[in-house]
Amino acid sequence: MDLGTMKTIGLLLAMLGFALICWWAYTPRNRTRFDEDAMLPFVDEKKSKENQP
Repeated sequence: MDLGTMKTIGLLLAMLGFALICWWAYTPRNRTRFDEDAMLPFVDEKKSKENQP
């Protein structure tokens, strides 16, 4: 195998990995988990507003 073939194989593996990560991230099964995780930065704000007089 020459260097060009190795680069092509690496590129194809990287593209496949990217496609699999995108597929995993956008499956409906993970949507609720990611929606909850997206709200984590605001949890402290909600708690502090509830504790204020």
